[in-house]
Amino acid sequence: MSTELSTFIGVLLVLADLAIRIAALIIVPRDRKPTAAMAWLLAIFLIPFVGIVLFLLIGNVKLSKRRRAKQAEIDRVLQERASVLAPEPDAAWPAWFATTVEQNRRLGALPAVAGESAELIGDYGASIAAMTADLDTAERYVHVEFYIVAFDDVTKDFFAAMERAVARGVTVRLLLDHVASRRVSVHEATFAELDRIGVQWHFLLPFQPFKGNYERPDLRNHRKLVVVDGRVAYTGSQNLISRDYDSPKNQKRGLMWQELVVRLTGPVVRSVDAVFRSDWYAETDELLDAVGGADAPPAVETPAHADGGAAAASAPLVCQVVPSGPAYEDENNLRLFLSLVASAQERVIITSPYFVPDEAMMYAITSAKLRGLDVQLFVSELGDQGSVWHAQRSYYGALLRAGVRIWLYPAPYILHAKHLSIDDDVAVIGSSNMDIRSFNLNYEISLMVRSASFVADMRQVEQGYRDAGRELTLEEWNREPLSRTFFDGVARLTSALQ
Repeated sequence: MSTELSTFIGVLLVLADLAIRIAALIIVPRDRKPTAAMAWLLAIFLIPFVGIVLFLLIGNVKLSKRRRAKQAEIDRVLQERASVLAPEPDAAWPAWFATTVEQNRRLGALPAVAGESAELIGDYGASIAAMTADLDTAERYVHVEFYIVAFDDVTKDFFAAMERAVARGVTVRLLLDHVASRRVSVHEATFAELDRIGVQWHFLLPFQPFKGNYERPDLRNHRKLVVVDGRVAYTGSQNLISRDYDSPKNQKRGLMWQELVVRLTGPVVRSVDAVFRSDWYAETDELLDAVGGADAPPAVETPAHADGGAAAASAPLVCQVVPSGPAYEDENNLRLFLSLVASAQERVIITSPYFVPDEAMMYAITSAKLRGLDVQLFVSELGDQGSVWHAQRSYYGALLRAGVRIWLYPAPYILHAKHLSIDDDVAVIGSSNMDIRSFNLNYEISLMVRSASFVADMRQVEQGYRDAGRELTLEEWNREPLSRTFFDGVARLTSALQ
């Protein structure tokens, strides 16, 4: 190669590098949080050619205009037909709760409604058994949606119940995340079994670029829910898979997942069903009646009531489903969590397997402690995802110095439950972690419940975590070696790439 050509190529590379950096300064910060923008700019400036390719592949946190338009359409339908879900409560709520309900309705289109019952199920096998039993009562339809679905020894009875329902003439629809479910070792057998038993099933957010299905590959649908005839619904943290996720790696480490699921009856079931129907429309273009229809029973006209104090155990629950995800313009779940933590008067209890909060959430949590509240966090002693676990650990020091109590659930269990409770009468349970991925990149479903009896049940669950685990103290944390905290900091930085 001649000297002139080498010089020319060198100049081109320098100019290209300069152009990338200038373009990044203009494009990257636009409509992006400062922490995320700084992380991307750092990556692009340190490794410009690799950094810009990564940014083009995964730098957009929103789905395509087509999918966002579908979400807007289904939200309009939900708002128009929300009255079918049953009357919105009109009792004298505390002002902060009323404004939180209104915020949730504006963001997710679903109103606060009554719930006849909300039963927490923390036993892994018992939750699948309960869902299976309810499937056997189905007369019209069954809607199933999970981040991960697997046909294995733990879920085979659930699959058999779906088969029996199909044989009775019940319509069984199932949605599963394309990327997550294909990672499971038994995915081929799972898909074959769904075909064999006659379930109508589709992938969520299929990543098939050669078939025209391309979205950012790490934008996933993380929701978990089951609805039977519009009468009974389940949601929570648990996937439809064995407790070790059918993973040889997990089995070698002895890892087992600890979950929390809620079984619901009453008008709130329609709200959960509306979330499924919106996802079904997004993937199939089939617009099922958003809140009922030929395959749903008549609406249950059960008005909710809640006074300003603690609700009686016999009083109806006040429930509100809050869907969130990259098809929405806002971070619906983050805004819900921020509102509740800021409104708490006595205590804030958080359980999250992946705790990687953004700056606003971190300030809200530590500010609650500075206001004199009892603030506690339940996490796992060990992690199943190394980078996330290290990023999570990077927040422990600041939390402990602020006075937040951190409880570690013991190995070999992964505390995968996801819930938040404030004071003695409001709680949230669902699929959403308290992390940047759940806030920005994943479709999630969260259920807010106002009920003293429901929160009392959740307090018992939290006490079980304390009894099983141990408290991490600031003194213990200060003894952590630099070699571990170094990786914590690096992981925290990369977690901001969104």
